[in-house]
Amino acid sequence: IGGLAGLVDAHYLPHRPGIGAGEAATLLAAREIACRLAKEAILDRELLDRPAAVSGYLSLRYGRSEQEVMGVLFLDVRNRLIGEMEIYRGTIHRLAVEPRAILKSALLRGAWGILVFHTHPSGDPAPSPEDLEFTRRVADAGELVGVRLLDHIICTTGGSFVSLQQRGAW
Repeated sequence: IGGLAGLVDAHYLPHRPGIGAGEAATLLAAREIACRLAKEAILDRELLDRPAAVSGYLSLRYGRSEQEVMGVLFLDVRNRLIGEMEIYRGTIHRLAVEPRAILKSALLRGAWGILVFHTHPSGDPAPSPEDLEFTRRVADAGELVGVRLLDHIICTTGGSFVSLQQRGAW
């Protein structure tokens, strides 16, 4: 079932033998509590030096999706989280989003920097050539409008992740 994360997958939970409505509600509530605790670990802290904590939160929140999910964490000038937005859910093989949608949202929120993330449902966090090109496009466009791309994290259900900033991808 994919460990504890698989046990409380809302999509499959109703089909688990021996789990009634009450147990299902309890397990889903426990998953939500874990997600909120993981988010607390990144609130009011500088995120640049905490990619593992950020990835843990993102894996809990988005990692069980069978589709790629892309989103953005918006940060203030002290690199603290001021907002979050899921931008796109795509097919398992293709995710389409334009840098301008990300940067428009950042500007509307008054964000100084952004941390882009997406999931790889395959379980392999290795960036594709398209991931690297997209990251460069976001960084270049952000530079023009005064919004810094601070990182692009690719995470999986199992908790593995890649920080493209740590890899020097742009």
